[in-house]
Amino acid sequence: MAKHFKTVMTHFSRYLPPGRVTNDDLSKLMDTNDAWITERSGIRERRFVEEPTTTSDLAIEAVKKILEESKLKPSDFDYIIASTLSPDFYFPGIAPIVQHKLGFPMIPAVDIRVQCSAFVYSTQLADAMIKSGQYKRILLVFSDVQSKLLDLTTN
Repeated sequence: MAKHFKTVMTHFSRYLPPGRVTNDDLSKLMDTNDAWITERSGIRERRFVEEPTTTSDLAIEAVKKILEESKLKPSDFDYIIASTLSPDFYFPGIAPIVQHKLGFPMIPAVDIRVQCSAFVYSTQLADAMIKSGQYKRILLVFSDVQSKLLDLTTN
């Protein structure tokens, strides 16, 4: 008789960089204003990173919070899936950087780079891997830094 494994997401965390940029801040750099942005998007502020902060740095802070709050240890995980459209480097991706910097054991650590659909693909992959019985606890990491890529001019 085949074993059936249930997939459950048990812990969630987030980390936002401290740099807040308001619509009024943007209006000093480009031809826009708070009312125009808010009316069209509902956005009043966003977070920007300061150099030398990287995508993996944000991920690491969120994972540290998970480990702290859950009382889990890196050795409790047997796979890492990280999703980003803005890795620190083209190669390696952020998954092995997170793995190394936080002292995870030598387990598979892969990046999935499919932009907005990364959450769907990553959770589907983790679900299938757990249901197969091959893995029990997978760390999913989603992190992006886009503020470094923006043209903050009217152009």
